[in-house]
Order: sequence, then C-alpha cells, then structure tokens
Amino acid sequence: MKSLPLSLLPSRLAASQWTGIALLLAIILLALLAPWLGGGDPARQQLQRFLEAPSLLHPLGFDQLGRDMLARLAHGTRLSLSLALLSVASAAIPGSLLGLLAAWCGGWFERVLAAVADAVLALPGLLLVLLLAAFAPGGFWPLYVGISLALWVEYFRVVRAASKVLLSSPQIEASRMLGFGPAYIVRHQLLPELLPRLFTLMRFGLAGAVLAMSALGFVGVGLQPPTPELGVMMIELLPYYHEAPWLIAAPVAVLFVMLLGLLLLSRQREGT
Repeated sequence: MKSLPLSLLPSRLAASQWTGIALLLAIILLALLAPWLGGGDPARQQLQRFLEAPSLLHPLGFDQLGRDMLARLAHGTRLSLSLALLSVASAAIPGSLLGLLAAWCGGWFERVLAAVADAVLALPGLLLVLLLAAFAPGGFWPLYVGISLALWVEYFRVVRAASKVLLSSPQIEASRMLGFGPAYIVRHQLLPELLPRLFTLMRFGLAGAVLAMSALGFVGVGLQPPTPELGVMMIELLPYYHEAPWLIAAPVAVLFVMLLGLLLLSRQREGT
C-alpha cells in the first residue's frame, strides 16, 4: 500500500503551532533533563552559597537559602505541567460526556445540567479555587479540584451546543433511519466534529491552569514554601531582585515560554 508523502504532514500545522511545539518541548526537556544538567536536590540547603552566581556546574546559581535554582525550577515546571494536565483531563472528560448527554437526552435532564453549569459559571474560577483552598491551605488537592471544577463548564457548554446542531443534521437523521445505534453515531459522526474543538479548548485550559496555579502561589494562597513552584519561587525571590536579578528572571521566563507555547499551539491555521 502506497504511503502518504511525508511533505504533506507538516502542512497540517501552521508555523506558529510548530513554534509553540518547539517552545513546549524545550520546557519539557528542561524539566526532565535538569538532574543531568547539574540540578540536584531542590530542597537541599547550603547557606554558605547564599545567592551564588551561575556557573558551569550550576547554570542558574543558588537562591537565598543556598538551594540549587535549576533543580527547583525543573521541579516547579514538572509540578505546574502535571497539575495542569491532571486538571484539564478531569474537566474535559466529564464535561464533554455531560454535554453530549444533555444534547442527546434534552428535556428536564438538559435543563438541570444547564442550570448547574450556569451556577458554577456565576462564580469566577479563581474565587472557586480560593474557596476550596481555604479548607486546606497549601495543599495540592484543593488546587486540583478547584481548577477542574472551574474548567468543566467550558467543555460542557461547547459540546452541548455543537452536539445539538450536529444531532439535527440530515446525515445523523439518515443514520438513525438506517438503524445505526448511538455508539456508531457518536464514534463516526459526532467525535470527528467535536475533537478538534475539544483539543483547542484543552490547550487553552492548560495555559489557564498553569497561570492560575502560579498566580495563587504568588499571592500566597496556593502551594506554600518550601515547595518549588513557579509562583512561590517568584514571591520568595522578589526581595532579592537587586542582588540577583537572574534568580527571579528564571521562573518568570519559564512561565512566559510555557504560556506562549500553549497559546501558539492553540492558534488555528489560516483558512481553517
């Protein structure tokens, strides 16, 4: 069987999306390869190395407590990406399923789910996270649950609106008349139309989750020191920006590149 030319594969993505992929790969490599680049234990303190400047063995130097900055930055990046992926997956799967069920069933079931979604949407996302974080300050799980609860409504509303249009289309009406069951219709006719929209939502959701986690850490209501998290590191290093500006620049740069990569990856090709 003749295979497709490899030259056709890159044309599916825009140049900005390839740039986003490259930026994200750089961030992931930083997070994964830091132990082999000189980063050691992110919690180990060497007070004699207070604000030590970068060197070949320690490319980002040491912070105000003599902790290796590269190791802490890598750990914080992994933590942010892990929480974002977990939160988005936990929001996208139930949100999409409930949106599909609401559009398929209609009636009182759809009205109840729509009312619940509107009630959650009435609360700002960060406020919802703050309310949960108040019960367990500095914990990982309140952040995860709060971000997931704030994100699922987007998937519910998008899938519900798109599915209602698709379910009333002539091709799906024809499939029903021909005797095809719900599983066939969902798999072969609904999912191919819904997945591109869901993937775009998920990429924006990842950026929002990373930003929310860093913002909460920066204002002191998210994860707490000594946890190496990007927002926590920013607020810890802020008093030392005169003596060691490279330290606070590192988490800011990583957060900027991570968000830029996700947003560029979410852009659509012109003409699509």
